[in-house]
Amino acid sequence: MIQLLTESYGDLVKHVTRRLGGPVDADDVIQDTYLRIQRIPADTDIQNPRSYLFRMADNVAMDHLRSRAARTRHVVSGDWHDVQSDEASAERSVDYRQRIKILEIAISDLPPRQREAFLMHKFDGLSHSEIAEELGITRSAVEKLIMKALATCRDRLDGLLD
Repeated sequence: MIQLLTESYGDLVKHVTRRLGGPVDADDVIQDTYLRIQRIPADTDIQNPRSYLFRMADNVAMDHLRSRAARTRHVVSGDWHDVQSDEASAERSVDYRQRIKILEIAISDLPPRQREAFLMHKFDGLSHSEIAEELGITRSAVEKLIMKALATCRDRLDGLLD
């Protein structure tokens, strides 16, 4: 299934982008789809893997849209007159610093090639194609490295994310 995701990456991105109404969150949906695929037992018999992959991406996209709508409703209907300050509380600041430290450790523990591709993509803003050219590997290899790095970081932060 993971190989199919890699082979169908371009088509899947287009599909998800149309589903979301724009490219803003397509990468997140694809990465979440990848994480769900990893949880499928290897001995599972799927009659049409491509259709299954696209249906799974549709479901993840719908979850994403629902979550976005819920956040929007919450913010719009929020009771703002009780807000004291825009500054984060001391507890929240400490919590964020602890999360950042855990994330820094997770990134530093990544295998060197994964870490390099991940940092180039997330912090330098390079596309998968630019990273592939820079590292002298295929775009598919870059996608796999980044997806594995993201999965590792999410696993390390499991339970700490809002």
